[in-house]
Amino acid sequence: MTSELPHCCSYLDKLLLFVWESTTKKVGEMTRLLSALGVLLYSSLLFGQVEVDPNLPDYVPVSGISGGSLKTVGSDTMNNMLGLWTEQFNKIYPGVKPSVDGKGSSNALPALIAGQATFGPMSRDAKKSEIAEFQKKFGYEPTLLPTSIDMLAVYVSKDNPIEGMSFPEIDAIFSSTRKLGSKRRAASWSHWFKSGSFANAPITCYGRNSASGTYGYFKKVVLADGDYGNWVNEQPGSASVVQSVGSNANGIGYSGIGYRTAQVKPLKLSVELGGEMVAAEPANAYNGQYPLSRFLFLAVNYDERQPLDPLRAEFLKYIYSKQGQEQVVKDGYLPISAEMAREALASVGIE
Repeated sequence: MTSELPHCCSYLDKLLLFVWESTTKKVGEMTRLLSALGVLLYSSLLFGQVEVDPNLPDYVPVSGISGGSLKTVGSDTMNNMLGLWTEQFNKIYPGVKPSVDGKGSSNALPALIAGQATFGPMSRDAKKSEIAEFQKKFGYEPTLLPTSIDMLAVYVSKDNPIEGMSFPEIDAIFSSTRKLGSKRRAASWSHWFKSGSFANAPITCYGRNSASGTYGYFKKVVLADGDYGNWVNEQPGSASVVQSVGSNANGIGYSGIGYRTAQVKPLKLSVELGGEMVAAEPANAYNGQYPLSRFLFLAVNYDERQPLDPLRAEFLKYIYSKQGQEQVVKDGYLPISAEMAREALASVGIE
């Protein structure tokens, strides 16, 4: 596969280039050749229900895991999913003590460097500076394993009549720099409604803080790396964003699809103004049409000169089993294919 792409002249081109570069970067032994905007999976969609790849292996418990600490520090987006994984893993191995700390993706690699975490969940790829710090400490790069797929959603209240937005419109709401072309900030819903209860209603924005991988991903992809406005209300977690939007009829915010509630609705999205609106539905993530699909990663401190300890190895085997990926679906995210699972395990020496 060549790394050369045509000259980028539009924002869509630049977005696709960003996705290409970030998803074909080599991390450890594995090259992620699948774009988050064009994921090809073997999972099936039956009546809207996502099913895990039948070729994934069943997890088979082993002897010798009698105790130990299993601590994750990182992405808040992955908190619930890690809670499900560690809970089920603990049922298999009662002596293991799990701990899930969702401080944000920016804390994942520092926690691994400091020896304060077993794994580092991240809802974005690692930054060059983070990789450099890790490599400085250990002499090799961290390994990031794609565990599942998220659709980052832009939420409004269920009572808001708007159905969809383009990236330039969202940029005009959230960004002070408005790199996608809007001449002024969209501060009220009158930009979309000329009559009715929303006509003069001010827009209240909710987002994440800078430690969040979701914050960085949204800034890079939707705001074209522009700056957030100081009017965006930063929330401590993904659930807080959704709860805030759900309790404020004039609210809008971004969060993972796994945090959707009955009080909010995810907007249909288009990359360009006037473009085709695409709903945040599993089929649109799998076929590459939904523009905010992304991998959710687990960072691992893996030295290829020596095998992983049994506890870490078995936990990863569980994640990439049928049972582990069923927990992904239970939490509202999308499972990966058996082929991707095999590649992920192979990248940390597990056959």
